[in-house]
Amino acid sequence: MPQSLAKVYIHVVFSTKNRDALLADDWRDELFHVLGGTANHLGCQSLIVGGVADHVHMLFQWGRTITIADAVGKIKSTSSAWVNQTRELPIPFHWQGGYAAFSVSQSNIEAVRKYIRRQPEHHARQSHQDELREWLRRYAIEWDERYVWD
Repeated sequence: MPQSLAKVYIHVVFSTKNRDALLADDWRDELFHVLGGTANHLGCQSLIVGGVADHVHMLFQWGRTITIADAVGKIKSTSSAWVNQTRELPIPFHWQGGYAAFSVSQSNIEAVRKYIRRQPEHHARQSHQDELREWLRRYAIEWDERYVWD
């Protein structure tokens, strides 16, 4: 085949450093645009970005020419720089060191969009830590609590 074709959807979750609730309501949507725009610039079509004060969820179509680690690293570094340059926070802003990435089938795209859209309501009932543990169990990913939270 002379052409490379792919359509792989990824749901990525990452939190602020130490899960500090720094993503303020009045500028969080603007941050979501920065995150999605950075993904698009990397060739990863952003479908939705959402979250709450201490973490974000992104759903994007993974680009063919970049690794997940490189894409997420660039998305996080670009958005972190944006926060530090445009917001006067009491401490320098950082994302946590890691992330969680989950594959999403074409048939589940709308369900994941809805899930991301409803993050504020969801987190009125469940903490970010319990949410991530649930996703890790659902995808049968082994983890060590000592190294998941930073």
